[in-house]
Parts: sequence; C-alpha cells; structure tokens
Amino acid sequence: MLSTGWQELINEIAQTPIYQSLMAFLNQRETDGVKIYPPEDQWFRALELTPLESTRVVILGQDPYHQAGQAHGLSFSVLPGVKVPPSLRNIYKELHSDLGVAVPEHGFLESWAEQGVLLLNAVLTVEESSANAHQGKGWEMVTDRIIQQVNDSSTGTVFILWGNYAQKKINMIDQDKHLVIHSAHPSPLSAHRGFFGSRPFSKANDWLSKRGYSEINWALPMIGQADLFS
Repeated sequence: MLSTGWQELINEIAQTPIYQSLMAFLNQRETDGVKIYPPEDQWFRALELTPLESTRVVILGQDPYHQAGQAHGLSFSVLPGVKVPPSLRNIYKELHSDLGVAVPEHGFLESWAEQGVLLLNAVLTVEESSANAHQGKGWEMVTDRIIQQVNDSSTGTVFILWGNYAQKKINMIDQDKHLVIHSAHPSPLSAHRGFFGSRPFSKANDWLSKRGYSEINWALPMIGQADLFS
C-alpha cells in the first residue's frame, strides 16, 4: 500500500495521456502473451516500502532484471534464493571495502528500502530476456516525477547515481539541499573505471549524520530458509 504522499502523486500521474498510453501498451503486450517482469503488483514496490516522507537515499537503476524470478520492484535487488547478479556483487564488494560490511549470500535489499533507501528503476517493467524493452514507453515520465517529488518535498536526501544513464538526472536535483554521489556503474564492464573506491555508503551516512538524520545500516540481515518461500 502506498503512503499518502506517493498515492497522491500516482493518482495525479495516472490522469496524464502518457501514463494512460503506457498502461494500454502494457495491457496489449500481456494480451499478446509476452511475459512482463516484475508482476504488476510489484511495479511500485519501491514506493510501498519507502514512503515519500521517509526517503533519505535514492539509488537509481535503469530497468528491472529480465529473467524469471529476479525482479521484484527494487533496483539492483533480487528475491531470496536467486543468484546475486554481477552488478550487485560489485556493489557488495564496494560496501565491504567502504564499511567492512560482510558480503551477503543473497541479493534481497528490502531492509535498505525499509530504512528509507528508495531503490528506484527509471523504467519499472521489462520483457522476458529483453533488456530495456520498455524504455521510451512512458515510465521515464513517471519516475522523473517521483525524483522531482523527492527533490521538492525532502529537506535533505542523498541521490546515488551510478553510470551515465542515472547521471542524466543530476540537473533535476537541487544540490544546495541534497547530496549527489555519482561514479561509474557497478557493472563488471565499468566498475573498475571509478566505482570501486568511490565509497558511496560512508559518504551517504556521513552526510546524513551531520544533518541529524539516522544513518543507514547497510549490513543486510541473513535470509533464513523460511524466507525463501515466503
């Protein structure tokens, strides 16, 4: 369930022709038998877990993972029991180097979201085995509005932008009141070009702490056997 701040925004966005065209496109693709990830009830999972008024960090991804069982509405995160993707493995390596946090065996990032880390993809759906299939269909308008809402309503948020795609959003962010941390993407293709050694997690916590906000506990809890089937 969405918090009031997010629900009001989505209700407003839903009235726009771009959003209505996007929904018509998605409905048609499903009618055509195309598998779309994540499931519809998880498209706005990031907003459900991180209310607008609680958002203290935004980590922007590009689009969801495109294989069965991976995507569940949070950027970079996969469900328990799913193999940790390469970019997330590199995020864990940097987290360990930065803060000494033990590298988790899973890729489930909900505990970050529950602490105020908005794990937002720029595009919220994808088609099976077809990365970026829904780019340019309308989701960018929706997620740009979400970023703008955080920028306008928050008194202080850390925006973590990895890679050129995410960094295109810098001009939307008021850096007089927010912190922007940017570097190369954690993908194996680019992580050695500035992602490793960038220390985004300690920088975010230092900035939040100095402004009287709670630091994020970046250490992920262990996932028990019961969680794999919940």
